[in-house]
Amino acid sequence: MPDESNLLSGPWPLVSSDATDWLLELCGDGVTGFMPPAMPDSVWVLNAMYEHERGAAGVSYHEYRRARLADGSVRPRVFAGIDLGVGVATGGGLGRAEHPGRGWRRLRWAELARRTGDPVVPDGLLPSHRCFPSARREGSWPLGILPPTEGSLDRATWNRLIAVLTEHAPAGPDTSCLAYYNPLMLATTDFDNLHVQAGRLGDAGILYDNPAAGFSPSNLWARDRSWVLCTDYDLWATKVAGPPALVEALLNDPGIEAVRLPDTP
Repeated sequence: MPDESNLLSGPWPLVSSDATDWLLELCGDGVTGFMPPAMPDSVWVLNAMYEHERGAAGVSYHEYRRARLADGSVRPRVFAGIDLGVGVATGGGLGRAEHPGRGWRRLRWAELARRTGDPVVPDGLLPSHRCFPSARREGSWPLGILPPTEGSLDRATWNRLIAVLTEHAPAGPDTSCLAYYNPLMLATTDFDNLHVQAGRLGDAGILYDNPAAGFSPSNLWARDRSWVLCTDYDLWATKVAGPPALVEALLNDPGIEAVRLPDTP
């Protein structure tokens, strides 16, 4: 387990888990993240997915692996010009994610929805591995598409989301915030002493590389409770609840892909 003692004197020191009491009362169980209702508005910020410049190959990750097992060969890491070293198996990988590098471009959820005929998010569902069934074969994505990460914002989306929050917070980067990491993210699962840290919004970039968790925070909120975000451990997106001006800014920001969904805490 990473040594958390250095967090006590850093810019985001550990604080009492009592700081989550209001979220427990508002949202219920927070084992995978405290999912807030609209406060008074809300929006879902979608994790980034990527497509190789050569397009989605006609072979899925599952089919590729199955062929390797069948013939016992050590097939090349590069297949059809696509570097499989950055690929994932059948869905978004758990935890933090970076841009995959040269040759890959961001594939918007809306673009994939137009291409497949699937909705961006099916009615009655939240953004998760159940989205875009028409894009996959036997549950596996085609080579050349990297689906969204699960349980964590990708770095690019995290950075832009923090920038928008900072732009709309009255105190800007000096906004006092708290961050919660659910027990499933930590090396030692402790449901009694929840992992909460306090700091400035302007220092939130540090949270993405928290040595105690391989994920972005489950929840980040302003100490005045004017807004709160939740990245559920099982989802491909982050719910942001707060004032309508913030929600509209996220919906219209070119660096973020966000959608409104029926409010379900």
